[in-house]
Amino acid sequence: MAHALGLDFGTTNTVIAQAENREHTHSIRYTSPAGTSDSMRTALSFLKDRQLGAGALKVEAGQAAIRTFIDNPGECRFLQSIKTFAASAVFQGTLVHARRFQFEDLMEVFLKRLEAYAGDGWPSDAKRLVAGRPVHFAGASADPALATTRYNEALTRLGFPEIHYVYEPVAAAFYFAQNLKQDATVLVADFGGGTTDFSLVRFETHGGKLSARPIGHSGVGIAGDQFDARIIDHLVAPEIGKGSQFKSFGKLLDVPSNYYLSFSRWNQLSVFKTMKEFTDLQSLVRQAVEPDKLELFIELIEHDEGYPLYQAVSATKMALSSAEEADFRFAPLGKAGEKRVTRAEFETWIAEDLSRMEAALDQLLTETKTTADEIDKVFLTGGTSFVPAVRDIFKRRFAADKIETGGELVSIAHGLALIGERDDISQWTA
Repeated sequence: MAHALGLDFGTTNTVIAQAENREHTHSIRYTSPAGTSDSMRTALSFLKDRQLGAGALKVEAGQAAIRTFIDNPGECRFLQSIKTFAASAVFQGTLVHARRFQFEDLMEVFLKRLEAYAGDGWPSDAKRLVAGRPVHFAGASADPALATTRYNEALTRLGFPEIHYVYEPVAAAFYFAQNLKQDATVLVADFGGGTTDFSLVRFETHGGKLSARPIGHSGVGIAGDQFDARIIDHLVAPEIGKGSQFKSFGKLLDVPSNYYLSFSRWNQLSVFKTMKEFTDLQSLVRQAVEPDKLELFIELIEHDEGYPLYQAVSATKMALSSAEEADFRFAPLGKAGEKRVTRAEFETWIAEDLSRMEAALDQLLTETKTTADEIDKVFLTGGTSFVPAVRDIFKRRFAADKIETGGELVSIAHGLALIGERDDISQWTA
């Protein structure tokens, strides 16, 4: 009987796969109030449940959390993209209905909800958990050791006796390698919500057994969420006061830009509401040259408009992957939230981010002394791999028949589960 689980705790979505044997896996399925699915949006909702007691909270995860948030405006505390806080020493927890939750508490609560949703399908006899981790965590001053400590604390609470960590692109490479017909050097590019990771792996088969030799890894804390931030910064932030001024002791000063940096990270808006910066922003309204804009800013935060903003941005970004122009519509801004965007504009906004992604790829190839001709296959995975400008990075370097895609949601989790069944797991761990 297989005992290994693969956990892809993603910035946007989470998938858990169980190995059936050394060759086959299946995704754990969940039945929540929002229906049945084999993947979960990495989101939590907390709603006071007075039937269970004054301090009791009803917690939902994934799509059920989103539904709870939409159905209970103003009453529900909603958190998403929890993973972005994992490696941040600045993040020391957040208040949820007067209770403080640390990162490891949030991760534990989220995974326990998945366990409850899985019911009898949850593999309670699993002995080995293999969790994915990015090569570089998201954040300007990311601390990978801190992230690992937090992961360990949360996962140990769930009772897993054996925990291993594997780089996410290595797991994706292993998943992809199951279909290789011959020995190959594979470059995997994994574009998540918070990070872009590259791994170069040599796969060979000896005596019918697949072996791998990691050649190198690189990455950067930039991916889909950063692209979202660029859209928000150009289309929404100016409408809520970015670039405006306030009066102070007879002088005109710019409204601090750090407020808009926080706002552009839509997945962190619910945390921003509990921070000192939000209190400072509220105090500026009476001194603002354009108070209506700052009042609108405050209203968006107080009404937890982070998820509707995500929906608007995601729809625009997705449309621009297949069309040269798209409409951006964010209803809370009224007419100001209806704008036409071209793909050329979007690519101009993310040009710096694309350069940093490409620089991380260059670093990998340079450090491993590998040329494009020496790479047999390029496997692109993750939702951001659909962005044409991202694909162009690889089209410029590699022949079209070398580039493959697939398993955008499942490749990492299933690769992790398969690695978990191997006797030589220590060779694969990060």
